[in-house]
Amino acid sequence: MKTCFAKKGEFERKWYLVDASDKVLGRLATRIATYLRGKHKAQFTPNVDTGDFIVVVNAEKVTLTGKKLDDKIYYHHTGYPGGIKAETARKRLQRKPEAVIMDAVWGMLPKNRLGRAMLKKLKVYRGAEHPHESQQPETITL
Repeated sequence: MKTCFAKKGEFERKWYLVDASDKVLGRLATRIATYLRGKHKAQFTPNVDTGDFIVVVNAEKVTLTGKKLDDKIYYHHTGYPGGIKAETARKRLQRKPEAVIMDAVWGMLPKNRLGRAMLKKLKVYRGAEHPHESQQPETITL
């Protein structure tokens, strides 16, 4: 028995289209992270980016369960003293719904240069239109 390790350029990347309408944010993000990481493939190798491209449409229609719309708070710091900014999930979904999905998926990827490369393969769009028709993405239901 011999273990096969994937090397860069030895595998094929596919494009997948995901509709986020009425999907729960966390459950959607875990499935997206699995596809970005490549864990759904037989040739998965932890130290190589074997994942596929994911196009997410209708990001503004994603749902959060419970009271998370008002209780979940997104923080960021400007870098200046006293520069912490806070925003509820409800406000962020109205202002920037793409960022809500990106942040959820980023929390489930490795925090290193490999994880950043994986996140670049995620394309999130507010509405139903996207500019990746020429890649012929395959529609998957998560």
